[in-house]
Amino acid sequence: MRTQHEIGTRERIIRTTSRLMQRQGYEATGLKQISQEAQATLGSVYHFFPGGKRELAVEAVRHGDRDFAEFLRAAFDQEDDPAAAVLACTRELARGLRESGWLDGCPVTTTASESVGRVPEIQQAAEEAYENWRALVRDKLRRSGFADEVAHDLAHSVINLLEGAELSAQLSQREAPLEIAGRHLARLIDSYR
Repeated sequence: MRTQHEIGTRERIIRTTSRLMQRQGYEATGLKQISQEAQATLGSVYHFFPGGKRELAVEAVRHGDRDFAEFLRAAFDQEDDPAAAVLACTRELARGLRESGWLDGCPVTTTASESVGRVPEIQQAAEEAYENWRALVRDKLRRSGFADEVAHDLAHSVINLLEGAELSAQLSQREAPLEIAGRHLARLIDSYR
């Protein structure tokens, strides 16, 4: 059983890794930088993650998954209507990006895109994250009366468009791509009622 201090250090390392990989990607993020920014020794990093950077990256992707899932749940809890909830999500994503100086996009995408075909453990964790997010959207739509097949397809469209719009907003340093995506997703959802 780990002590409270160990749990705190481990969590700090994971959160730091998630943030760094979100901003820099897998390749550009080194264990030395992680240990310095997490205020942990390199020995602590290896203690908690004997598999090294790959093991830590998988945990960072899972952390990003949980963070974005919490974000989606909060938006869905605030709005009964799924179209309004998705629109609120895009507005909040745009606000968060702007406030981060356009640095904090999707907590999974940057790391995942570098892993395709090269680091299967990260690729698998990223796919599980995307499926988790699609399931949250799908469940919201089902609870709102959408048929299973429609909810399934719409959930894919919502997550795909959110991810693309967030990246586009980040690259252009403008909120417009997310605002436009939100309006179109809301119309798409409404068209299936």
